[in-house]
Amino acid sequence: MTGEFSSTWLTLREPADAAARARDLIATLRRPAGGELVIRDLGCGTGSMGRWLAPQLPGPQRWVLQDRDPALLAHAATHLPAAAADGTAVTVQTAEGDVTDLTVADLADTALVTCSALLDLFTTDEVATLAQVCVASDTPALFTLSVVGEVVLDPPDPLDAEVTAAFNAHQRRTVGGRQLLGPEAVGAAAEAFAKAGVSVSVRPSPWQLGPEQGALAAEWLRGWVAAAAEQRPDLDLDAYLVARTAAAEAGRLRVTVGHQDLLAQKD
Repeated sequence: MTGEFSSTWLTLREPADAAARARDLIATLRRPAGGELVIRDLGCGTGSMGRWLAPQLPGPQRWVLQDRDPALLAHAATHLPAAAADGTAVTVQTAEGDVTDLTVADLADTALVTCSALLDLFTTDEVATLAQVCVASDTPALFTLSVVGEVVLDPPDPLDAEVTAAFNAHQRRTVGGRQLLGPEAVGAAAEAFAKAGVSVSVRPSPWQLGPEQGALAAEWLRGWVAAAAEQRPDLDLDAYLVARTAAAEAGRLRVTVGHQDLLAQKD
């Protein structure tokens, strides 16, 4: 799977991610009775999902952190909470490798598969395979912060719609022969799990970035506009980017970035 993410960017976005995730899905999560809760976090990055979720779940936990980047794995392994919601131990192990290679055997004794801001980098076939692996192993899946192609900037600019469309097209690009799902990822995952016969719950989890998140909004804008410009080199976005980032850094721009969270599990 393609996709490289710097620890600086992942750290900057972590508070906004934590605020956006749909907490109500956790209350409906099916949990095994007794014993250690084994959670496999796909594309774990710096471990932000574990830092968010582990303190909300009771009982002893073992997090299996999987990522292609050994540096991110090393960071994540040493920065997860030491204790669960009830004070019991949280332990960590790592698994370096491509998340699209996940097998039923990998999920033996696993109680939950998670990922965050990752599904848009999958293809339709890869999402279908992931759903099949989770269902075949009877493992619930919690996938958070998947982009849905919706962006609202306040105050608006005439170029906003064109940049949004170009960015969404970039998200759906073909890389190495792989057609990425981009904003269609949640829908594809929901369909794949439903076809496999499990219940699917989807919740909105938008970023709501105000003046206090100006640094994050500005950095997000740089990446958003760069992707749009790569997709549409005919667009002249230099002045637009300068104006938008200046407004964000000055606290004069509000940004809403649409995401969705998905929980799939057998009844």
